[in-house]
Amino acid sequence: MDELKVVSEAVQYIVIKIGDEQYGIDIKYIENIVRMQKITRVPKVQPYFKGVINLRGEVVPVMSLRLKMGLEADVTMNTTRIIILKIEQNAPIGVIVDEVKEVVTLDETNTDKVAYDAKDDSVNYINGIGKCNGGLISLLDLNVVVSDKETI
Repeated sequence: MDELKVVSEAVQYIVIKIGDEQYGIDIKYIENIVRMQKITRVPKVQPYFKGVINLRGEVVPVMSLRLKMGLEADVTMNTTRIIILKIEQNAPIGVIVDEVKEVVTLDETNTDKVAYDAKDDSVNYINGIGKCNGGLISLLDLNVVVSDKETI
């Protein structure tokens, strides 16, 4: 009888910082990472939508991950970046992050699922925790993060 080999799926994540916390974004959703630039405001949108940018002729909406997650407003620094995400058939969307740190490869041996707590809204945005270099990385569920539904 042949021995079955279990091959664990390794996933690459870009590690970003928002405040003091580290988050991971699955690299397959990342289209581009650009420096902070002028964002044109759009009236009557959710408070976490900062506006739109022109990226090589394409108008891309930009949102603040900080505001979406209920944190204090963004402070633009030298390390601030806009990550352009492309999720399935949706149009690209930009998210503002404090810093892009590194790319890490995680598999199921160093990731854990999160036990969902209905009282904690921020957990909705996290679909796992990665363990890397002695630290923990909250893995973002981008479908929830970029959905237009209000969590409040």
